[in-house]
Amino acid sequence: MAFSLTKFFSPKDKLFYGLFEEVANNGALMAEKLAAIVAETDPTKRAAMVKPIEDMEHTNDELTHKIFTELGRNFITPFDREDIHHLASALDDIADYIYAAAKKIKLYHVNPTDDGIHQLAALIVEGTKEVRIAVGELRDMKNIRKITDALVRINRIENEADDISDSFTERLFSMDVDTKEIIKKQQIYQVMEDATDKCEDAANVIESIIIKYS
Repeated sequence: MAFSLTKFFSPKDKLFYGLFEEVANNGALMAEKLAAIVAETDPTKRAAMVKPIEDMEHTNDELTHKIFTELGRNFITPFDREDIHHLASALDDIADYIYAAAKKIKLYHVNPTDDGIHQLAALIVEGTKEVRIAVGELRDMKNIRKITDALVRINRIENEADDISDSFTERLFSMDVDTKEIIKKQQIYQVMEDATDKCEDAANVIESIIIKYS
């Protein structure tokens, strides 16, 4: 017998939709703030712009904890609990890696006026927006095509970010620049590419959910 996701949530548990949507929306806003940091040329202003991202990351931690708490109160079947746990964890990871990227730019005192960093920041913005779309459509599951289109775009974004990270890392090692600067930028490339990986992880969980419950 087929199940729908709307049946999967009882009316009192629809708060999960709101919690997931809030976490996904915060992730998208954090990505935009990261892109603003990358675009800022003044190092003092850049440093100050990290704090709002940190605050939003803490907010998402609290929302994720609330999801886990409500999960224990309202769900019985381990299978159902596993799906919700995986999605909450995947969405939280996106925020963690965006904050990690912003923090590294601040701590390493790296001027992010670098094509690789700019391109990766743009892809993170794009990826988190697609995650927000897909999560928002889980509420009623009426537009599966909209969800699957978003998931396809997220996979494309992750592949592109992987290529950009590899390409600019290779370019760094071919340039006559300070070794410390190479290591710093390479680590920033990696954590930014990891953020797109986490978007893909969330997409994979959503794909699993719609296959099971649509």
